[in-house]
Amino acid sequence: MEDPESAGAPAAPGLSSLLPPREFLRSRKGQLLLAESVLSFIIFICYIASLAASFMMAPLLEFLLALFLFFAYASKLNEKFKGVYWPLADFLRCVTAAIIYFAISIAAVSKYSDGASKAAGVFGFAATIVFAFDFYITFNDLVTFLKQGSSDSPEGRKTE
Repeated sequence: MEDPESAGAPAAPGLSSLLPPREFLRSRKGQLLLAESVLSFIIFICYIASLAASFMMAPLLEFLLALFLFFAYASKLNEKFKGVYWPLADFLRCVTAAIIYFAISIAAVSKYSDGASKAAGVFGFAATIVFAFDFYITFNDLVTFLKQGSSDSPEGRKTE
């Protein structure tokens, strides 16, 4: 018997409809959001198992936000909802996440002596780098957008 997927038949709707498209997974933004989600989840698990359990809320929130943006970009919600400027929201999320991860990683590594806190701190430093790279990329998109917007706006200001 021949497999229906190999015969070129369309895939049945179900669990596969929840998966993001391969093009998005291969894009830089998709890979960054996936890395942010995975790192945030690992850090969350490490903080749950550590003495520094008071820090677990930040990775949980960042995990949920990164997961939401991952599926929002994958399902092209950013093109459907024009009222929200998505790169600015993503930029602010990345900046705050990088700062928070850096601060709690320093606190976890220096204050707590158990292995899970140290591991959470090390993964937190890695997440800081990933989030910093993401906000650098997003910042370049914002600057390009603002330059395009400022070239159109002086004519409108001169007539007013």
